[in-house]
Amino acid sequence: MNNPNTARDAGIRCEQLKAYFESLSRESVLNLGDFYASNVWFKDPFNEVNTLNEVRDIFLKMFDQVGEPRFVIGDMINQGDQLFMTWDFLFSIKGINKGKTMTCRGSSHLKFDANDKVVYHRDYWDTSEELYEKIPLVGGFMRWLKSRAA
Repeated sequence: MNNPNTARDAGIRCEQLKAYFESLSRESVLNLGDFYASNVWFKDPFNEVNTLNEVRDIFLKMFDQVGEPRFVIGDMINQGDQLFMTWDFLFSIKGINKGKTMTCRGSSHLKFDANDKVVYHRDYWDTSEELYEKIPLVGGFMRWLKSRAA
């Protein structure tokens, strides 16, 4: 049977994470340890690391590589020590699409330790559809490849 306090605490944890990601800034990345364990394993289509400092570096690099990055969290499904959430990542790239805001849609699967710190973070998103197809020249080629494979 689920403990109502545990369910309430999990809900609070999820809302705190949502607020953190939706207000993420270069400065707040330094507070990642408030939510993530030092031995966190993180994987996305471009990275696979296993320390808090490496995850922090990935987020800091994001602020260097794209303009105005921000997350909008959609659905969150929490079960026990796991959380699955969908998100939109909004950003711009200088010199591409006149700095127009682009959106990448994805999801994250997180697992928590006994101290409610994230120890597992796996991001899922389609690099072709959500990123490469939106870049001039590269996008045309990727869409052509996709049509040939269909």
